[in-house]
Amino acid sequence: MDIKGSVALITGAGNGIGQAVAKHLSAKGAKLALVDRAEAEARRVAEEIKASGGQAIAIGADVTSEEDTARFIAETLKAYNQLNMAIACAGVIRDGLMLSPDKATGKIGKKLGLDKWKQVIDVNLTGTFLTLRDAAEAMANGGWKGLLVTISSVNKVGQVGQLNYSSTKVACALMPKIMVGEFHMRGIKNIRAVGIAPGYTATPMLTGMNQDALAGILKDVPLGRLVEPTEIASLIEHCATNEAINATTLEITGGLCYPGAIAK
Repeated sequence: MDIKGSVALITGAGNGIGQAVAKHLSAKGAKLALVDRAEAEARRVAEEIKASGGQAIAIGADVTSEEDTARFIAETLKAYNQLNMAIACAGVIRDGLMLSPDKATGKIGKKLGLDKWKQVIDVNLTGTFLTLRDAAEAMANGGWKGLLVTISSVNKVGQVGQLNYSSTKVACALMPKIMVGEFHMRGIKNIRAVGIAPGYTATPMLTGMNQDALAGILKDVPLGRLVEPTEIASLIEHCATNEAINATTLEITGGLCYPGAIAK
């Protein structure tokens, strides 16, 4: 796939990895549809891209809504008349232990709330499914070369305190293999799918945390630092241009092998 002139739709594009991917692909000549629940943030990123000479539209939407998904796909096609990449970066974290005993009585005093479970499942898993399902529909009907990208995590192998998050990320890691198998079975040859599984990444949530706690995280990273969002964006570019990368999930972790290490 030639990045220059292609059209990329990115959810969660108002910050973090989504923002970095948007700016990187724009610099390579892609046209962008930027989707975020915080529409003002998507608009900010779109204006920054346009100020740098790129093309971008911003769309406020909730990725858990079928109506919103249909709308942002339609707005992308209206603006650019094609769709080549759909990168599902929208995600949330709502950490908590499934069961927490009371220190005094030993009885269970707190448990992971259904609200925290559903929020993460709805955005990270259902939102990814809806985005990629409807993007793939448009690509298949349009006959354009397409790439679907899920954002997994090194925590797909499991992290205490993240039963909800880890469950969504292992699902997102598996999605590309199943989707491509179904495409192959049904003769859909123009769409590939890959997953990207970042390790600890230099997003504001981590860079702004207590520095001693951050140092504790980095001691388990052979690279010795956080992964930069631009490095993740570069990997996505590589996946787009190398057609042999398909039906798999690639880790970009700085060498981290034991994501549960920080729970020691």
